[in-house]
Amino acid sequence: MKKSIGAYHQLERAVPMPVRAHLKRLFLIVLASVIMAVNIKSFVEAGGLFPGGFNGLTLLIQRSAQQFAGVTLPFTLINFLLNAVPAVLSYRLIGKRFTVYSCLMIVLTSVLTDLIPPMPLTSDVLLVCIFGGLINGFAISLCLIGGATSGGTDFIAVALSERLSIDAWNYVLLGNAVMLVVAGVLFGWDKALYSIIFQFASTQIVHRINPRFKRTTLFIISDRAEEVYDHIKDSTHHGATLFKGTGLYNGAPRDMIYSVIAGDQVKLVTHQVREIDPKAFINVLKTDQVAGNFYQQPHD
Repeated sequence: MKKSIGAYHQLERAVPMPVRAHLKRLFLIVLASVIMAVNIKSFVEAGGLFPGGFNGLTLLIQRSAQQFAGVTLPFTLINFLLNAVPAVLSYRLIGKRFTVYSCLMIVLTSVLTDLIPPMPLTSDVLLVCIFGGLINGFAISLCLIGGATSGGTDFIAVALSERLSIDAWNYVLLGNAVMLVVAGVLFGWDKALYSIIFQFASTQIVHRINPRFKRTTLFIISDRAEEVYDHIKDSTHHGATLFKGTGLYNGAPRDMIYSVIAGDQVKLVTHQVREIDPKAFINVLKTDQVAGNFYQQPHD
């Protein structure tokens, strides 16, 4: 027998962010910008790679203008122009503060890329692909944790992830294939193929570090089910279902709560459950896909 004990909540109004949270967010974005710019001027340029997204497209346009027209275009100008439309769409569809911080990330990365001199660390292209991709993914993850993106296709990935409840980062990897085909035709297929390794490493790091767009199923057996659900509802705004059953070991009645929450909320919920009922049994399962009304905390 089961009884529904939750309902999905409407989006709450945005509340003012504490100064400390702003500073933490700003620190993460500045750090991500520095890491990404240094990575471009070291690993990416050393291997002649195209990192994907609008940064990769910017490098493709920049190198094409230099090689075929003899014109040196600044990274900053090209990147600003490419990100203009996605930034406007993000401002309307995702969140205002989120977009402003993302634009700060774009500006800092672009300016630093023009200012930092080339600093190749190794001539081994395979090492460049693997470690450059890992560092690039780490920089993007820091940016996402700070409540922003590195711009371009990241705007699109976040919008798809939130509106369609899917993990869109692997789809971004497929979208970059078109750019790599063009890069392969213009600059040689070895650069394009090595760039695929770079982008794959970067995408997997983002996929593993950033849990916001992952879904996790919780099965919680507790003698204080209603109180446990109240905390789930208040802290995550997700619904749940209560199952009434019998413990087969001793025949005692048991309550089991079933709920699907975001991956970055698991630690908080399990901690709260332990505080309410130290004897609670919690089973955490990875969920690949959810169909239906799943509450997604909005960006500010």
